[in-house]
Amino acid sequence: MPTSSPSPRPERGKFAAKLLRGGTEPDPRFTLANERTFLAWIRTSLALVAGGIAVEAFTTDIFVPAIRTTIAVVLLVLAMAIGCGSFFRWLNVERSMRHKTPLPLPLIAPILAIGGGVVAALLLIFVLLRQT
Repeated sequence: MPTSSPSPRPERGKFAAKLLRGGTEPDPRFTLANERTFLAWIRTSLALVAGGIAVEAFTTDIFVPAIRTTIAVVLLVLAMAIGCGSFFRWLNVERSMRHKTPLPLPLIAPILAIGGGVVAALLLIFVLLRQT
């Protein structure tokens, strides 16, 4: 009676092979963890979009138009950068895992920190100037 050997893993499509640039399949747990991190960055991006829209829509009686527009635009640009950057972060981590190389540093973390600092600084300046 012949023994059945496990069937080979199916190959990815041409697009995935070109995007991932070879290597060996990592443990699915690591790939799924990478995907969860990607989704967390996307949630952060969506929260920034909501914040930018909220500032523009609901703060007409608090901020002068120039400040309101500046804060909303900074939040929306930050959301766009985080949203786009999260894909490249996911891809670079996936490639690193496939090639067993060190994980890349997250460029989007300092972008988020600096952008949040800029928004906080604008708000601080506004609050300080408004009290005088």
